[in-house]
Amino acid sequence: MKNTALTDKHIALGAKIVPFAGYNMPVTYEGINAEHATVRNGVGVFDVSHMGEFILKGDNALDLIQRVTSNDASKLFDGKVQYSCLPNKDGGIVDDLLVYRIDEKSYMLVVNASNIEKDWNWIKQFNDKDVEMHNISDKTSLLAIQGPKAADALQTLTDVDLASMEYYTFGKGTFAGVNNVIISATGYTGAGGFEIYFDNEHADKIWDAIFEAGKAYNIKPIGLGARDTLRLEMGFCLYGNDIDDSTSPIEAGLGWITKFTKEFTNSEALLAQKEAGIQKKLVGFEMIDRGIPRHDYEIADADGNIIGKVTSGTQAPSLQKAIGMGYVTKDFSKEGTEIFINIRNTPIKAKVVKFPFYK
Repeated sequence: MKNTALTDKHIALGAKIVPFAGYNMPVTYEGINAEHATVRNGVGVFDVSHMGEFILKGDNALDLIQRVTSNDASKLFDGKVQYSCLPNKDGGIVDDLLVYRIDEKSYMLVVNASNIEKDWNWIKQFNDKDVEMHNISDKTSLLAIQGPKAADALQTLTDVDLASMEYYTFGKGTFAGVNNVIISATGYTGAGGFEIYFDNEHADKIWDAIFEAGKAYNIKPIGLGARDTLRLEMGFCLYGNDIDDSTSPIEAGLGWITKFTKEFTNSEALLAQKEAGIQKKLVGFEMIDRGIPRHDYEIADADGNIIGKVTSGTQAPSLQKAIGMGYVTKDFSKEGTEIFINIRNTPIKAKVVKFPFYK
């Protein structure tokens, strides 16, 4: 197991450390519900340094990105971030990722921790035009400072105007006395906030400065447990659960990041799927009767016929109800449709609802 540059900090703060995507990661400090509430109502800090970062540079960097990703990266401008995915050749997804345009010939790709090597090798096989590729994952730290009080808590640390930063944009500047820090108005919680990227050597200094500056806002460290409940309340997909090598972006409701104005890996087949109509769809549901849905539980109709399976589920702290996501056959994907989750061999009633769960 690898450690992040901040693992010792988490241990000192009493975090429960678990293995996740090849790293020792903090799953919780004071409890998932309390940490979840901190981010929804105030401000919390996630160490997500396990994520992967690739730099792509050169005259043909955009061309490579256009060929391997589903979204249209030609729409990006300097300082803009885009959510996208890497389609495979079989109709599934290699990974979902963020694309940062640093300038016309320089981009940063941010990929999931468990897929760093897989994604690197995947992109590399298409690099036939001498794009300069750098995997900076092991030397880069990433903190997500999330919540409605994030801008106020961090502003004294940087010359970048945080309050005016638009969603899915980023700036490069000084942060906590460290130069060349990327600050982006992105995150995975639906609570607003920022993600900051910097070299590992500055990790302790930046962590301490954030907690000092955020004292007045009752800033707290947050584990991956609350990160999961927060993203699920928003209906955000988690790779390995809701999307994977066998799920199509069209089925997963990611048609909005699948642009057929250009050619990309498997675009012809995905366009044909879109035009023919999908047979299954990722939906959100909330439990009507008592029970918590979990990954891989079967979804059935009123007659007990299996119509799909749960991909993510939890008791949602902000909603005080059990919610989940899962793939169901098209006939059962409409909002308001009654479905049943098989929990310990008992069908428990639920209904299909629109994303996001938390509004």
